Amino acid sequence: MFFWVAAFTLFADRFSKALVQAAMSPGESIPVLPPYFYLTYIVNPGAAFGIFAHRRLLFVAVTVLFLAGIIFSYKKLVSQRVFTKYGLALVWGGALGNLIDRLAYGAVVDFLDFRVWPVFNLADTAIVVGAGLIAFELTREVLKNQE
Repeated sequence: MFFWVAAFTLFADRFSKALVQAAMSPGESIPVLPPYFYLTYIVNPGAAFGIFAHRRLLFVAVTVLFLAGIIFSYKKLVSQRVFTKYGLALVWGGALGNLIDRLAYGAVVDFLDFRVWPVFNLADTAIVVGAGLIAFELTREVLKNQE
């Protein structure tokens, strides 16, 4: 199941970015539900919120090590942990999607703009949701063990 969730996440990310790149120009913003939600095509050369901009080699190296770490430790990490299994798959697919952008363009394509948060993409969403699932399961286990 890990492979299918990761593959779907990667496909959704790549497809959405390809649509944005084909239909929009960098910097262009299209109101979807104004004033709350816009599609705004930007390229982010940094990490979250644009920090460490133009450190492409650093981001590529860290992401490759992170992806390899998930693959090599997957069986030990998940066993019967369903939320961890899906969480890791979402994180893996999202991280790979952003890695492909960094390798292809030197920056990550972002387009989801809620105007109260920096512009982001589906890969970022998958990473955050995946990390949330992992944190939820770990918290649940800690609370369960304290009973």
